[in-house]
Amino acid sequence: MSEPEKKHSKIKIGERMIGEGEPTYIIAEAGVNHNGELELAKKLIDTAKIAGADAVKFQTFRTEKLVTKTARTALYQERNTGTGSQHALLKNLELHEDEIRELVKHADKREITFLSTPFDEESCQLLAELGIPAYKISSGDLTNTSLLEEAASGNIPIILSTGMATIPEIREALMVLEEHESRILLMHCVTQYPAPVETLNLRAIETLKRIFNLPTGFSDHSTSVHMAPVAVALGADLIEKHFTLDRSLPGPDHRASLNPEELSEMISGIRDTERALGDGVKTPTPGEEKIKTLVRRSIVAARDIREGEVIQRDMITFKRPGTGIKPGEYRKLIGKHVKKPLRKDQHIRWEDVEWKEE
Repeated sequence: MSEPEKKHSKIKIGERMIGEGEPTYIIAEAGVNHNGELELAKKLIDTAKIAGADAVKFQTFRTEKLVTKTARTALYQERNTGTGSQHALLKNLELHEDEIRELVKHADKREITFLSTPFDEESCQLLAELGIPAYKISSGDLTNTSLLEEAASGNIPIILSTGMATIPEIREALMVLEEHESRILLMHCVTQYPAPVETLNLRAIETLKRIFNLPTGFSDHSTSVHMAPVAVALGADLIEKHFTLDRSLPGPDHRASLNPEELSEMISGIRDTERALGDGVKTPTPGEEKIKTLVRRSIVAARDIREGEVIQRDMITFKRPGTGIKPGEYRKLIGKHVKKPLRKDQHIRWEDVEWKEE
C-alpha cells in the first residue's frame, strides 16, 4: 500500500494509543441490545465499565435512511424476533438524538469511552457534534462510498469492519478514506450471527496487518469467550464483542452476545494473554534464575574414588544440584588423575584433578 499508511501504525482514540506494543483496546458492543430503552442502555454502559472494557459502542441510525419498508430481515433476525420486516424491527431499536446525548454524558460520568456506528450521513454529523473520538463503520457499509466520505470528513479515526469483504474491496474503501488522510483501524470480521468457530479464520488478522500495515483488530461474532484472546495472540490490536444483560431478552442480537459474567471472563482472558505473550526475548525469568541450580545437574562421583585414580566414564554421573561442573564438560575430566579421595555423590571440582600432561 501507499506510504501514508505506514505513519499510522499507531492511532490514538481518546486517551489510548492503539497499535503494536500497546494494550489491546477492548470495545464492548452494546449495539441494539438496549431494545430502544434508555435505562437499559445506561445499564449496558455500567456493565461494560465494570467488566473492564475501554469503550462501549452503540449504533446510531435513522430507520428511514437505512432500509426500505419492504426489506426483509436476515434469517437470524427473523428467528430471534419473529418479524420479517427490517424496517419494523429497526424502528423499535432506534435511539433518538436526545437519548444519544444522554448516553454520551452517562459514559463520560462512568469514565468509559462512548463509541457508535453511524449508518447515515446525518448520524455521522450528530456523533461528530457530540465529540466522539472515533467512528466505527460496519461491514455492510464498507462499499458505501458516500458514508465513507462523510465519516472521513470528520477528521477523527475510523474503525473499518471488513466482514464479507475481499482484499480488493478493502483497498477501494481505504482509497476513499485516504483521500482525506484518515487515520484507519481495520477489523477482521465474519458477518454471521453467531459465527461458528470454524468460520472465524483468525489468521486473516495477520494477513490484513501484512498487506495494509494498519492497526488491526477482530470483531468477534462467535459465542465463545476464548476466540478474542486467541486473536490477541495472533496480533489483534483491538477487540470488539457483543454483550447483553440477558440473552433471553427479546431482540435480534441478544442470543449471539455474551452475558456480563462472560464479558468479564473474556476481558480477563485478553489481559492474561497480553501478560503471557511477553517481549519475545528468550532468557531465564528471575524466578527461573532462582530455581536453576536446584533442578540442573553437576558432575559427581558415581562411587568412592581413591587418590591417584584415573577418571573413567563409569566413575562419574550427573545429579542435582547444579552448583558444580556442568554435565556438558564431563569429557574434560576423563583420563585425569584424582588429587584427593572423593566420596560417592561428591561434586567433582576442577581443582580435584591433576591437569599436567601424562
